[in-house]
Amino acid sequence: MPRRKHHHVYVVELSPDVLLEPRFRKNNPNYIDGKPCVYVGMTGLDPDVRFDKHKAGIQANRFVQRYGLRLLPDLFEGFNPMRYEDAVDREIEIGIDLRSAGFGVWQA
Repeated sequence: MPRRKHHHVYVVELSPDVLLEPRFRKNNPNYIDGKPCVYVGMTGLDPDVRFDKHKAGIQANRFVQRYGLRLLPDLFEGFNPMRYEDAVDREIEIGIDLRSAGFGVWQA
């Protein structure tokens, strides 16, 4: 029996203040000033629930907890839900695409 598709990729807009973090800046050498900064992740939960957990400090990425503003559903909704393996690949692809467009990107 095939596994059900319940994994999601998601993109969180981060405050531009994240650019003051040396680790974030170092990992985004091709960042174009003025472009958004984002966190790209994947989860077995609904993306809204996962974002709330980040903000509450539950299994949180520190950049999302400190600088997360909101989800950017236009960048991920069309892909969800999907199998785990597909979500792993899609998360990487979204990160690569956004970086190549000059975004500041963080992925766990």
